[in-house]
Amino acid sequence: MQSIIGASSLWVATFRPWNNPTYWSVISVPSSEVAPDLQPGYLGDITSGDVRIRGFLLLFMSFAAALGTSAIYPMQPAIADVADSLSTSITLVGVGLAFGPVGYLVGIVLLVPLVDRYSPNRVLAGQFFVLAISLAATAIMNGVVTLALAMAAVGICSAVGASLSSLTARLGSSRRSATSLGIVTAGISAGVLSGRILGGFLADEIGWRAMVLVFATACLIVAGCSLRILPGATGTNKRDYFSTLRLLPSLVVQNSTLRAAAIRGALWFFAFSAVWAGLAVALSEAPYSYSSERIGLYAVAGLSGILVTPIAGLLTDRIGAHHVIVVSLVLAGIAAVVAGLNLVNTPLTLLCLAVFDAGLFAAQVANQNTVLAIDRSSPARFNSAYMVIYFIGGGAGTAFGAAAVDWMGWPTTAMMTAIAIGAALVLTLLNNRPVAPVVGTN
Repeated sequence: MQSIIGASSLWVATFRPWNNPTYWSVISVPSSEVAPDLQPGYLGDITSGDVRIRGFLLLFMSFAAALGTSAIYPMQPAIADVADSLSTSITLVGVGLAFGPVGYLVGIVLLVPLVDRYSPNRVLAGQFFVLAISLAATAIMNGVVTLALAMAAVGICSAVGASLSSLTARLGSSRRSATSLGIVTAGISAGVLSGRILGGFLADEIGWRAMVLVFATACLIVAGCSLRILPGATGTNKRDYFSTLRLLPSLVVQNSTLRAAAIRGALWFFAFSAVWAGLAVALSEAPYSYSSERIGLYAVAGLSGILVTPIAGLLTDRIGAHHVIVVSLVLAGIAAVVAGLNLVNTPLTLLCLAVFDAGLFAAQVANQNTVLAIDRSSPARFNSAYMVIYFIGGGAGTAFGAAAVDWMGWPTTAMMTAIAIGAALVLTLLNNRPVAPVVGTN
């Protein structure tokens, strides 16, 4: 604990990226013989470790991850307006919008592995271009079925965040990989939150169709920037694309590090989703009976997750993933218990939610960095396998949390999430082994 507090203090005191020219000039440790043509946009066949992740590039990757991730959320606050314009029910529109997250899971499987093999600038520029077209198509749809199909396409291409997080491992230095991952992950987290906020604001100001077109335009601009700014270094994974997809399940079965990380990640994402889904139900019922707007304000506590991810990345690089995960899960578990017993105390509940989110976001950065470290030359395939299991846990948590509050009440539901976090903690303590790099798997 002392090492974590000390490292945190060091971050506050010295890790100021806005005025640290050394950090922002070169994130990774480049090869001593980097050719002058190894610049963003170069399309040569380069091995990982030769490409420099400069400060501007890292900021762009974080922004791009935020924009891409946000694409499946802006229509959610405007669901009533969408239903009115399509002359249908809110329930049916909700079903159509649900194809976005489903598509996202498909995109993790189908598109993320591409950055292990092909030039990142071309792959991600193509994804953002198709994402822009899909959003524009969504804006002109006049039926629920076509809306659902367009949202599925949006969801598939919105998996750019997972691709960008994989790039931090393939193109960067192992000594700073978690720091870079934390910054990109902060962008992903910001995208989830800002997509809903900007979507609701713009829908009120200019209408939901124009709002979606604004997001489409932004994606089109980022597509062009990606082609120019992102590195063009091709990956070392020479497996056939379909062979890579077929081998994803076997990665989980054969690699104990990936398996342990995926299971514990799924456990705490189950807890995370259950808490937030259950909280909405608990606050909407007696004795609280809060409005949707008031319930939504509780999500402000989630800002702590965005703020903590860069710090968690730095601490992971400094003291190791195991320590970060253990301390983060302990804090999150305690916060879940206290929140479960004190929902009537709003300030205390908000504080607990902030600690809960911060703990699980920090654990996710450290855990995902462990996954990416398994094979830094081709990390995206491991990231794909991990994220699929991770999101299955989250989906199960959402379904459980909403139903469990009605079955067992909020306190018991919160205790169940603490148990899930405790199980993840036990698994972490039992699997404190260094990651053995994969050799000869291409």
